[in-house]
Amino acid sequence: MRITHFTAPSRALPVRGHPAPTASWREAAAILARAALIGVIILFGVLAARAARAATVSAAGLPVETVAIATATGPVSFVAEVVSTEAQRAIGLMNRKELAADAGMLFVFEREGERHFWMQNTYVALDMIFIGADGKIVSIAPDTTPLSQKIISSGVPALYVLEVVAGTSARLGIEPGQSVTAPSIQRR
Repeated sequence: MRITHFTAPSRALPVRGHPAPTASWREAAAILARAALIGVIILFGVLAARAARAATVSAAGLPVETVAIATATGPVSFVAEVVSTEAQRAIGLMNRKELAADAGMLFVFEREGERHFWMQNTYVALDMIFIGADGKIVSIAPDTTPLSQKIISSGVPALYVLEVVAGTSARLGIEPGQSVTAPSIQRR
């Protein structure tokens, strides 16, 4: 018998007893949709990781943490930029035109001692809350004058200083003797 005419099968031939896979356009679309969903999930994870990092670093590139004060009426908290080097402390909040009501700056020093500040090049009136090594408020300099060169002293040894918007201490009942907690405030 001679084969004079050959026609290819309309379906793929099975390999080793298994039928050949056939993909309809619906199956192909489903595969593509799953791949796109996986891509979106990965992208969301990357963006969430970046957002989490951004939440711990300010626009000025400084670390940010929550500072809580136990007042007589309950705890109050601030989102504070942390300055812990001499260069960072020298700049502080200088040249800032505004500060949110729940924001602040936490100055961290190496050793406890009397602290001296001024408001030169600082446009926002501040309350300066001086905190001892034990994490308790030792003094407060309320309502400082913007752009002033007058020296503002803690009057007593302090290891930390929290600067917040002027009037905040009075408004929230923040007073000497109250405890302050933050990741950078280590009780000694």
